[in-house]
Amino acid sequence: MDRQLQIQILLDHYERPRHRGALRDADVEMPGGNPGCGDVVTVYLKGEEDHEHIHDVTYEGEGCTISMAASSMILEEIHDGSLTMDQVLDLDYNEMIEKLGRQIVASRPKCATLGLGTVKAAIRKYQKDRRLEKAGVTRPEDEGLVFGDTAAEAAKGS
Repeated sequence: MDRQLQIQILLDHYERPRHRGALRDADVEMPGGNPGCGDVVTVYLKGEEDHEHIHDVTYEGEGCTISMAASSMILEEIHDGSLTMDQVLDLDYNEMIEKLGRQIVASRPKCATLGLGTVKAAIRKYQKDRRLEKAGVTRPEDEGLVFGDTAAEAAKGS
């Protein structure tokens, strides 16, 4: 595929993103970000009853043309290919960069792979949650724990 066509495909996905928007009944809501440039993507994943296939996956986010177009492109590939969760986990980051156009995204590999990385993280969380569920382990939604810079202040204020 020539460079101009790759640029047109990227722009098309950026201007008319596929599978964009929150998914109300998602099993997993996984945020991902690229601190280097401020790109943020949240992936919403709903698994099928067999826990191997993806019923639906969508995303929301803000960022550069490359990160937003790449997120749209990977979700389109997942939907059109009816990929299983394990097949998505096996997708290679270098192949993603090749599809986008190595020359075009060479200086921005983190932007180019943010969507794929976030989808993989969502799948891993989904699979982990299913294993815990199968083992009879439940985790409360709000454990009452606070982490980060304000944790000490929040704990004292309780």
